Amino acid sequence: MKRFSILDYGAQSGTDELQTEAIQTCIDACFLAGGGVVEIPQGDYRTGGLRLRSGVTLHLLENAHLLGSRNPEDYGAFLTDTLEPVADDDRTDAAWSPATERIDKRFFVKCASRWNNALIRAIDARNLAIIGEPGAYIDGCDCFDEQGEEHYRGPHGINFHRCENIVFRNYEIRNTANWAHALFDCRNVVMQNVHAVAGHDGIHITGCDNVTIEDCVFETGDDCIAGIDNINVTARRCELNTACSGLRFGGTNALFEKCHFYGPAKYLFRGSLTPEEKRSGKPAGGSHRYNMLSLMTYYADFMRNIRMEPGNIVIRDCTAENIDRFLHYNFSGNEPWQRNRPLSSLVFDRVRATGVRLPLTAYGSEEQPLSLTLRDVSVEFAENARAPFMHLAYWDAVRMTRVRIRGVKAPVLIKAWSDGRSVELADCDLGGYAGETFARTDEPFVCTPI
Repeated sequence: MKRFSILDYGAQSGTDELQTEAIQTCIDACFLAGGGVVEIPQGDYRTGGLRLRSGVTLHLLENAHLLGSRNPEDYGAFLTDTLEPVADDDRTDAAWSPATERIDKRFFVKCASRWNNALIRAIDARNLAIIGEPGAYIDGCDCFDEQGEEHYRGPHGINFHRCENIVFRNYEIRNTANWAHALFDCRNVVMQNVHAVAGHDGIHITGCDNVTIEDCVFETGDDCIAGIDNINVTARRCELNTACSGLRFGGTNALFEKCHFYGPAKYLFRGSLTPEEKRSGKPAGGSHRYNMLSLMTYYADFMRNIRMEPGNIVIRDCTAENIDRFLHYNFSGNEPWQRNRPLSSLVFDRVRATGVRLPLTAYGSEEQPLSLTLRDVSVEFAENARAPFMHLAYWDAVRMTRVRIRGVKAPVLIKAWSDGRSVELADCDLGGYAGETFARTDEPFVCTPI
């Protein structure tokens, strides 16, 4: 395989001057030669936005560091790309707007939007990879963008649209100003031994098929593994630590196994920073959020049509410690980012959670009630928790087999709004719980969005 060093195209390490042009020229030469490997040697290389192309592997050698510019205007060079011009239909000047006010969604679905800017991007590319050696990392440097999401989030770390046959392997990515990996409508993705540190979501996939995530560590300020409208996703043997949700996920045919979820977060939720801290990229102390919100939060935003009925999601052989919620599903509640299309089925199999503070929340859809299975599950509430084990609404069936529950101090174990078909408990150990096992209520929903 042909190899190309960025040094041969004029890149210099250890300088604050941007190396964007030299690195991009090297990538382009590799692409025009029919593909190969672009090598980033040891050193610090500051750069704006780069575009990866078909057949190109970006290889960060030992102790190679790509450092993102802190100027958000340095990420738009791809807009004038003459080698693979960006289609007019992919361009938009639409700006980010909050989910509660959003009418124009082009900022999200058009790959050539400011919101989709990234340190490394690819569009309509095939057979591409980013791999690293020991000590290699990509640093987004918390680039501040007042025109970005929530008026502070800058470019993503890695942003791929409509790409196929992708490999991410053996590198660290840190301090990304938005999601570390943002993948849209991609196919055949393998991520192995990637370490995401601080920043926002570790990997966020939208409309992606055939995704495998293995042996990764996500220590993030935002969700670890997130996304909507995904089909055939597997994540196994991952360490998930966050100030948001371990999984904020929606899709069809997904398996999460042998993963370890734990809080509190090592890195703060950047939304809790003050405006000046966001601008500088340097927390100055004070009160910031570190609590882990959930093992899993359902996700079904209105950004796009969801192709298949979400369901057949299995969480198996996993452990969780110090999380607020075991599950947060709130379709019939007040969260627009959960209400596009309801979840049909979810299974927890051989899962153990300790230090839980709030109820397992399963508010399904009247038109598509939820089938929820808990099998060989152990849940232990924190000492100061006063919550029921479960809150239910619009469910088809809840099946609990060999479920062990400890520390519930509320008057009722399972509290339900509306009617559901059945709640079945078989061989369950309630740990001496003396209250009512199941009760329906006419009270209003009480469920805080997360």
